[in-house]
Amino acid sequence: MPEVESLMLAKAKECWEQEHEEREAEKARYLTERIPTLQTRGLSLSALQDLCRDLHAKVEVVDEERYDIEAKCLHNTREIKDLKLKVLDLRGKFKRPPLRRVRVSADAMLRALLGSKHKVSMDLRANLKSVKKEDTEKERPVEVGDWRKNVEAMSGMEGRKKMFDAAKSPTSQ
Repeated sequence: MPEVESLMLAKAKECWEQEHEEREAEKARYLTERIPTLQTRGLSLSALQDLCRDLHAKVEVVDEERYDIEAKCLHNTREIKDLKLKVLDLRGKFKRPPLRRVRVSADAMLRALLGSKHKVSMDLRANLKSVKKEDTEKERPVEVGDWRKNVEAMSGMEGRKKMFDAAKSPTSQ
């Protein structure tokens, strides 16, 4: 395998060098086509001044084009930046749907966390103490009596004394 990789890298390097040489040749051909060689030998002072004026006019045209292209480029980069901000704003504005509660047993949750190969049984109800309803009802006897007698017994100062004594007696035991 390393031999194949080294061969591929060598071929890629050759292709890259060939493309680089072709670009340089294209650039040189374009420049010779667009820019003629200057013949300044044997020209009079007025002819040289005319040549300089022509060159300055061409430089001004190129500078104007360069400035226009730079302005367009800056405008496009600003627009791209604004659009990226709008995209980020729109992402944040959408409401996420509310998640529904899902009932999962403890065994299913453990299987999901630990994987199906772990056979862990977690029966939480097995550890609970069982209480019978009948036993609790028998332990609390309900006294049902005449409520008027209770009210009459507790009225007045004697009733307050009984309540005071009743409150004291459980703590003193």
